[in-house]
Amino acid sequence: MRALFEIVIQVFKSIGANKLRSFLTMFGIAWGVASLLLLIGLGEGFRSGQRRGLAELGTDVIMLWSGTIPALPGQHTGMQPYKLTIRDADAIRSGAPHVRDVTAMINRSDLKQVSEYSSAGGQVMGVEANYPAIRTLPIAQGRFLNADDLAQRRQVVILGQKTYQLLFSGHPGLAAYITLNGYRFQVVGVAAKFGRGNNDGDNQKVYIPLTTMLELFPIKGENVPTDAISSIQYQPTSPDLNETAKAEVHRAVAGQHGFDPSATEAFEEWDTIKSNRTVGLIFTAMDVFLGGVGIVTLALGAVGIINIMLVTVSERTKEIGLRKALGATNGSILMQFFLEGLMLTGLSGLIGIAAAAVLMLVLGSVVGNNDMGFDPPRLVPWSAALALGTLTLCGIIAGIYPARQAAMLQPVEALRKE
Repeated sequence: MRALFEIVIQVFKSIGANKLRSFLTMFGIAWGVASLLLLIGLGEGFRSGQRRGLAELGTDVIMLWSGTIPALPGQHTGMQPYKLTIRDADAIRSGAPHVRDVTAMINRSDLKQVSEYSSAGGQVMGVEANYPAIRTLPIAQGRFLNADDLAQRRQVVILGQKTYQLLFSGHPGLAAYITLNGYRFQVVGVAAKFGRGNNDGDNQKVYIPLTTMLELFPIKGENVPTDAISSIQYQPTSPDLNETAKAEVHRAVAGQHGFDPSATEAFEEWDTIKSNRTVGLIFTAMDVFLGGVGIVTLALGAVGIINIMLVTVSERTKEIGLRKALGATNGSILMQFFLEGLMLTGLSGLIGIAAAAVLMLVLGSVVGNNDMGFDPPRLVPWSAALALGTLTLCGIIAGIYPARQAAMLQPVEALRKE
């Protein structure tokens, strides 16, 4: 144990004897490690930000809007528009066994919202009672819509957090009344704030029963059905069955409007499950690429260390010969140079990891959580483990070859060398 301790002391003395060389070597490796971890951390920030954005929409949601029917399959001219209706939603409920839940809605941006204190102009959503089961809508005060509200076409409203603040300006709003285009509605609930930064669109929405919306504020236009709606949104029974659920929904809607369900261009939809998978694949590919680049960079650093250690061996040939003449064994010489190479890479790696972690904390405090689609970068455990593992391997390789060269020197020949 004492012999090992003395070898370690000698290693530190040797590193300290060539301060500039050691510093430049360690700086290069630490820079490579920090760059690798920072790039992967930024990528993970983008990944988690995208996932968070999709999660705030709802879980496993597929959104369907009104579309246009092509005159011939694959043709984009002479297309006939169609509007989704309540009957389409009912057809999906009865004819799509792989759809777990489905909700219909109408959204309008032309309805004036007025309280006794102020006015607002966010979107008015006509929704069903199961809307929060599909889309994210946390309730901070009161309640959401229920089956009786829809069955009795009640004039009740749930306010988004921003709209609540605009309309009541610090006054109690629960159980108070507002008007929508002159119709009186009672506030029965207030949604909690969600989303980040300037993404306030959802916080400015208000929600009323879909049946009330169809009665008081239906979608109007030429050849528009009386039960026309803006969107149908649904969830498959399992995320893995999203394509099966979409095919069933296409058949149900196409059957209601009399066109071929295989005409995919007739459907305007967004599959958040598919989007989430695509985002995951993109960032996984980025991580693999950056990890590969990082390993190559660290391997090049190891080559530099081998070169430096070989130079060190040649510079210290007389010292090695003297030590061997005084009784130092091949093992002790081998251990000293091996530990010296390992120490250079190990310390460099730890400094690089620490520097990356500090830089990510600084970036996180500067950026915060206000940029839509981007979370602060974070130190990814697997990337730090990869860097340390690669550095350890590089350190072993960088230490063994020069150390063996030093250990194999013959004392007499080494002492003769100038």
